[in-house]
Amino acid sequence: MTETENEKAAPRVERLEDLAAYQDGSVVSREIIRKSTGTATIFAFDIGQGLSEHTAPFDALVNIVDGEVEITISKKAYRLAKGDCIILPAGEPHALKAISRFKMLLVMIRS
Repeated sequence: MTETENEKAAPRVERLEDLAAYQDGSVVSREIIRKSTGTATIFAFDIGQGLSEHTAPFDALVNIVDGEVEITISKKAYRLAKGDCIILPAGEPHALKAISRFKMLLVMIRS
């Protein structure tokens, strides 16, 4: 189910939480859409896994699909659970760590 720049998406119903499976001790990702204007990627993090502090040149929306995570943005920690979402502002340092196994949809907007 990956749509790329020159492909037209076919309508179909999918469950986000089924698009990436948990793997012990790992972070799994699956790109759903890739366009010049942005991407949508589903991630599955095992407990204790995370991403170290980094920045991105574009805004991103994180939607928690399953589990719990701590996301730190510019040194401020936010605890999110299934159903929560947060914006990662462009240029702001951010990191995340899985409190439990969790899945997230990351939508990056390139503009």
